[in-house]
Amino acid sequence: MKLPYALARRFVAGETLDAALPAVRDLRANGLLVTLDLLGEDVADRAKAEGYATEYIRILRIVASEESELPPNISIKLSMIGQRIDRAFCLANLRRVLDEAKHLGGFVRLDMEGSDLTSSTIGILEEVYPDYPDNVGTVLQAYLHRAEADVARMCELNARVRLCKGAYKEPPEIAYQAMPEIRTNYKQLMQKLITEARYPGIATHDDELIEATKTFVRTEGIASDAFEFQMLYGLRPETQRALVAEGFNMRVYVPYGTEWGPYFTRRLRERKENVWFIAKTFFQR
Repeated sequence: MKLPYALARRFVAGETLDAALPAVRDLRANGLLVTLDLLGEDVADRAKAEGYATEYIRILRIVASEESELPPNISIKLSMIGQRIDRAFCLANLRRVLDEAKHLGGFVRLDMEGSDLTSSTIGILEEVYPDYPDNVGTVLQAYLHRAEADVARMCELNARVRLCKGAYKEPPEIAYQAMPEIRTNYKQLMQKLITEARYPGIATHDDELIEATKTFVRTEGIASDAFEFQMLYGLRPETQRALVAEGFNMRVYVPYGTEWGPYFTRRLRERKENVWFIAKTFFQR
């Protein structure tokens, strides 16, 4: 496994939290906000799911001790804490994590997975949100046809949303397939979130979408700190720093852990540039 992980290191900060923390510190030193993301998905064993919930609590505490000026911020997958096992079990595990986040003044982003879990994830968010309005938010994927209605619902709740294009393979019956259509929908959703929701995350590495967001907020006179741009660790670091220099909040999602295979594969599918980078790395001495 050493060789594949060596190639994945562009996108994965380490296989343990201790290994990932130097990357977090380096990003913070450059004025970037950070969210830690323990990799994994689709846990079917109750003991393992409870263990992941306990680990999320540990991560919040460690990040809180590292970040004296900023609240701890993590991203979690509900399928790691029992979403596919039992809803009540998953909710109990999530509330354990959110109790700790609330105690620390932290924030937990419920990551979005494949479309078979979209309704479940939004439903769970709606159930816990009244008790943790400042500590939990979710992700919405612009390529899904349902995203417009989901964005409207999150605006109604005043919940924090991370808007991304979507990285899972979905059929045309439920998801836009052509990039121009995805971009058009993304721009419309971005505008609604920035004007009607609370502090959204505009998550994209796409220059067209970045420029559309900058143009929109400047034209509408929206403060640069009313939202934040978000990108993934290892992708476009120069652009990340440039956005900070322009006065925008910029958050980097820092994934780590041993379960990096599916995440790494999705990054390669997303952009052909990533494939070329890996190929070049492979042949370098």
